[in-house]
Amino acid sequence: MLTDTLASVFEEPACPTNRAKSAAEKKKGCSVKALTPGAAAGGCAFDGAKIALQPIVDAIHLVHAPIACEGNGWDNRHAFSSGPQLYRLGVTTDLTDLDVIHGGEQKLYKAIRQVIERHSPAAVFVYQTCVPALAGDDVEAVCKAAALKFGTPVIPVNAPGMVGTKNLGNRLGGETLLKHVIGTMEPEVSTDADINIIGDYNLAGELWQVKPLLEAIGLRVQACITGDARYRDVAGAHRARVNMMVCSQAMINVARTMEERWGIPWFEGSFYGIADTTNAIVTMARLCVERGADPALLTRAEAVTAEGAARAWRRLGPYLPRLTGKKALVYTGGHKSWSMVSAVQELGMEVVKTSVRKATVEDKERVIDLVGSDAMVDDIPAKEMFRMLSTGEADILMSGGRSQFVALKAKAPWIDVNQERHFAYAGYDGIVEFAHRVDLSIANPVWQAVRSPAPWDADWSDEGEA
Repeated sequence: MLTDTLASVFEEPACPTNRAKSAAEKKKGCSVKALTPGAAAGGCAFDGAKIALQPIVDAIHLVHAPIACEGNGWDNRHAFSSGPQLYRLGVTTDLTDLDVIHGGEQKLYKAIRQVIERHSPAAVFVYQTCVPALAGDDVEAVCKAAALKFGTPVIPVNAPGMVGTKNLGNRLGGETLLKHVIGTMEPEVSTDADINIIGDYNLAGELWQVKPLLEAIGLRVQACITGDARYRDVAGAHRARVNMMVCSQAMINVARTMEERWGIPWFEGSFYGIADTTNAIVTMARLCVERGADPALLTRAEAVTAEGAARAWRRLGPYLPRLTGKKALVYTGGHKSWSMVSAVQELGMEVVKTSVRKATVEDKERVIDLVGSDAMVDDIPAKEMFRMLSTGEADILMSGGRSQFVALKAKAPWIDVNQERHFAYAGYDGIVEFAHRVDLSIANPVWQAVRSPAPWDADWSDEGEA
């Protein structure tokens, strides 16, 4: 039942916020509240579940909904694939008024049959949304019948948007994997140096900036959950030796449950910045060695990361003199509230404020260690961001696309660091790309031009008297 799943997600024992609550407070749920109609700005639960699962690239993602749900959520993240492109198909049952009246289960079954016959996917993920959930369509029963009939895994994703926000949807997507996917197949290959990366979606191809380093060391990625993922790899993820959690706010339930069921230790790390990349890779290797891998694995990890860090510092040489001392306003959230700050500081820049929206207690503690409590804020009103950029209190805004217009109005540089970005900033190559993009934005001559008085506002009095 969805209510049981929601209760387990709200009471997630690995969540530090929940651990600090009394028994009475836990029963009230957490900060993720159900949405009211029209209050889905910023993403609903369906949107979050789709973001979390769609990077399984050899599967069909079928949205059981009126067409607007899929139209709004299709391909809104630049999660890249190194092979199959099935995940990018926009597939929906396109429910109409008559389907709401008579029920949409038959239409859903026909849609599942059509996509399996036409595309032969590794699996079909079927997303329950608000309209069929309110109408009473039994999506789980339809998926079960279709899987038996066609011999293809058909996975119900019970995350209608009305139950909560995007972050809740991320966790419901993780619950779907735990219930229906992870542990259902054995991997074709299994080694003592297999790892999973959880909560990374290969945005702009960031996984590909890190994977060559892991391969050079001898660490094998069994599954990235879910960036550039294959269904079979995720189904066999229970045989990995170590899990690395990239964003605990999104999928901490997956890491915690995999440790309980299969004894896989996990840690939270980041691939943003030189120091954090080195720490994450060395920690992976160390944990694998502790679980029986060849001790030479750790030696190789230390050598490869030392070489990668030295190369990155050399390549950063031309940028550091131009960026040192510049002040950044970081308006993002979650794990990026500290991981992006760490990368900014390595460029010699000062972080004047960083937002900790959607951040965990551990995230906030890391922020305090990096910049102190005075620079940490839950939210920054647009008016305050405008003031900081206009007065020179901050030299550049680092945020998502929805905040870029504040910077443009303030005639100040801006760079996209959120999920919709087109450039990858992970690993040793990523920090150099990040420095390059920040330098391009700050040094752009357009800022001097737009801040200068317009020609028609110039004082022509002297020329008139002459």
